Amino acid sequence: MTAPRSWLSLRVNLPNYITLTRIAAIPLLIWILCTPRLSMERTGEREILASTVFILASITDGIDGYLARKRGQITTMGMLLDPLADKLLVAAAFITLVQFNPALVPAWMAVVVIGREFLVSGLRSIAASEGFTIQASELGKFKMLVQIISVVAVILARRWHEWPLGGVYIFPVYWIAWVAIWFMVLLSLVSALDYFIAFWSRIDRKSEKRRRRAFVLSRRRKRDVQAV
Repeated sequence: MTAPRSWLSLRVNLPNYITLTRIAAIPLLIWILCTPRLSMERTGEREILASTVFILASITDGIDGYLARKRGQITTMGMLLDPLADKLLVAAAFITLVQFNPALVPAWMAVVVIGREFLVSGLRSIAASEGFTIQASELGKFKMLVQIISVVAVILARRWHEWPLGGVYIFPVYWIAWVAIWFMVLLSLVSALDYFIAFWSRIDRKSEKRRRRAFVLSRRRKRDVQAV
């Protein structure tokens, strides 16, 4: 007895496997940042390990989408898992950073960033129910890059304020983290507004078409009645 075709396609779908590794990296990242069992506080290995896990998990976001398009393996499961994995990774990172480095990431910042993700997801769901899609904007893609930089910088800044490079130049890790995290909050607000404007304009045009169609139909019915 053979398995259903949809299940077979899921099993051999490499992009979906890559997306699942991003989801699997989330509890690993939380464990590295929060567990007291890792005795790496003095050497900074905890911060380096957590940063590496987050960077690799974030990179998979581009890899799975590229492979899905290149191999023609865009599936319903992948369309569900990919944005879900992104939202879970962002939410897990910022909620954990509130505990891990509260000096740089207060709770309200995490609420703004995570709230933006929920808002965009909600707008896309409503758009899908109305029969259209909201594509990721260039601003949203840039936000993802800033997000990676800010999370990694905040993680490293808990252990180092500066990095000496070659014994001469001091790399200001703390200030890079401070600037990046505030820029990240600003981008989250601006990109949320950008998505909302795009959504509202599409909804407004769709409503206008419905009103015009209803008006045309009502005039036709009126003419038919008069003809009778």
